[in-house]
Amino acid sequence: MSEEKLPREIEITLPTAQEWVRKYKDRDVESVLRAKRIDAFLIPLDALQKVMSQKIDAVRAYKGINPAGELTLMLVGTVLNTETGVYEDVFQNENPLSGSADTEIVFDGVRTCPPYEDPNSPMNK
Repeated sequence: MSEEKLPREIEITLPTAQEWVRKYKDRDVESVLRAKRIDAFLIPLDALQKVMSQKIDAVRAYKGINPAGELTLMLVGTVLNTETGVYEDVFQNENPLSGSADTEIVFDGVRTCPPYEDPNSPMNK
């Protein structure tokens, strides 16, 4: 499984991301996490590059449960509101899959470790 390529599609719509976050919050996540220990996440470079290409101050990672029932992280750019001191979420407004320029995009494609870990990494010793 570690030889498997990361997914090509890393863009999901905001409504899809909201659904995944709701699933995460609504599920008995503790029992899910106990059943399958997650030590880390492998994040595709494409997802990082796309979120970082926005005019942002930071990146926020939201936890969610995808349709396969797997824990995932979704990346959203943020901009500091200097009046409130809050890093506010911002969304890219284009989706090459649908051709719609008004669809808000969240970046996904993250894989859990295990099984995508590096068994020889000193971080796993």
